[in-house]
Amino acid sequence: MSRHSGARKQSRLDRQLQALQDACSLGEGILPDEPLQEALRVLERASSRRSLSAEHTVVGFFGATGSGKSSLFNAVSGAEIATAAARRPTTSEPLAGVWGAAGSEALLDWLEVGHRHHAAPVKGFADEESGLILLDLPDFDSTRAANREIVQRMVGMVDVLVWVLDPQKYADAAVHNGFLAPHASHGAVTLVVLNQVDRLPQRDVEPVLDSLRGILAGEGLGKVRVLASSAVTGAGIDGVREAIRKVALERQAQSRRLEADVTRAAGGLHDALGDGEAAGVRSPAKARLAEELAVAANVPAVVQAVSQSYRLESVRRTGWPVTRWLSRFRPDPLRRFNLRSTAPAGLNRTSLPPAGAPERARTDAAVREFADAASAGAPGPWRAAIRGAAREGRDRLPDALDQAIAGADLGANRKAWWWAVFNVVQWLALLTVLAGLGWLGVLAALGYFQMPVPEVPRVEGWPVPTLMIALGVVLGIFLAITGRFIAAGAARARAARARRRLNAAVAAVAQELVVDPVEVEISRLSAFNAALKTAA
Repeated sequence: MSRHSGARKQSRLDRQLQALQDACSLGEGILPDEPLQEALRVLERASSRRSLSAEHTVVGFFGATGSGKSSLFNAVSGAEIATAAARRPTTSEPLAGVWGAAGSEALLDWLEVGHRHHAAPVKGFADEESGLILLDLPDFDSTRAANREIVQRMVGMVDVLVWVLDPQKYADAAVHNGFLAPHASHGAVTLVVLNQVDRLPQRDVEPVLDSLRGILAGEGLGKVRVLASSAVTGAGIDGVREAIRKVALERQAQSRRLEADVTRAAGGLHDALGDGEAAGVRSPAKARLAEELAVAANVPAVVQAVSQSYRLESVRRTGWPVTRWLSRFRPDPLRRFNLRSTAPAGLNRTSLPPAGAPERARTDAAVREFADAASAGAPGPWRAAIRGAAREGRDRLPDALDQAIAGADLGANRKAWWWAVFNVVQWLALLTVLAGLGWLGVLAALGYFQMPVPEVPRVEGWPVPTLMIALGVVLGIFLAITGRFIAAGAARARAARARRRLNAAVAAVAQELVVDPVEVEISRLSAFNAALKTAA
């Protein structure tokens, strides 16, 4: 394999490891503990293995009692490194045959292999330049728990797995279900050897190998190389050596093994959570949420108060001066709600009725409906996380909504330009009435005291003082009635502006306390899925 190809594989492995790390971080608190811990163990093993010798390939021989594993190990090594025995267990501690001692010590320490043998060169197989370490391991069906623990640990640590099977137990469910099938993703660094074929008639060797290949294919290991050998006759030993030698020369077993580990860990995370992306936050759902929160926060009542307050203020400023003072006995609804306060928005609060059970139920239902719509399609645990994020700010909603309403610009203290015009004309009309009444009063007084009464000017036969009184009264009443119509239209416009501003304020609160947390969780899920895809 070229140096550039090796660099590309390392770069890909780097991306996979980083993606698995990201997936673990993103899924923390959501992922079940077991697959999360397994993924973290993979990351820890990968970090440790990559910090050790990259020039050595560690090949582990795994097998059941009686499979001839140690004998095969000796035959491949070309020396009696391991002592074959018929009793169980045949091997109680890991034993290493090492070609290329330089740099191997730290790696073997990490593997916790104490028995080490610096093997002699084997022509055409391995020498000091090969950087090859063969491990003879305890039987995985050993009656000793310590031996089984060693095997389980080594399965997760060696670079290449050589499974040694025998013709009698090659289909043993314990072997396949307990070890081979769970490591289906490690096919690139797995070699299966059917040992002791000397015990089979020659005509039966190929059928047994075909049967073994069929079993492996059903477990997802259809591409794994299957070899036949006999440590007694030496048949197939060269083939086993060549397969191991090829892996060692490529110097990619470590990366392939780690890639397989990451792929398996990513698969575990995926299986734990399931598949799917959240539907996400849609504009209609956001609008529906804001609408429901606005109703629960008494926005309609405030809008109505804005309209009523404007009409009342218009009467006070443009009504007939003779009767407008009566309006002062009517309370201003905005002042009653404390919405004419000039206090800073952050300190101001309304006097609106506190949220009761119906309002709280409506708020909860709106938040739940929004969260359900946004989380649709997400895996079950993540749907729960999205719903939890939506409910996280639920207790702060009432106060935040009240503060938003109190801080909204309702135009409550803003005067209309036409009020001044109508007010001036009303007072002029009243002065006209008073002038006419005064004129007539003077004439009446002169007549009463038998004094000469001057001739009163007339217009079309009507005395001017009388016309002044009539004109003033009619004009005042006309302006008062007209002002009410104008006030009604302007009140609707001001109420509409207030409704838009209040809805915007409520929507901002909903965005901060409900929508943003939900979007964070949805983005987290999307990033988790992307990381998991890269890792796998």
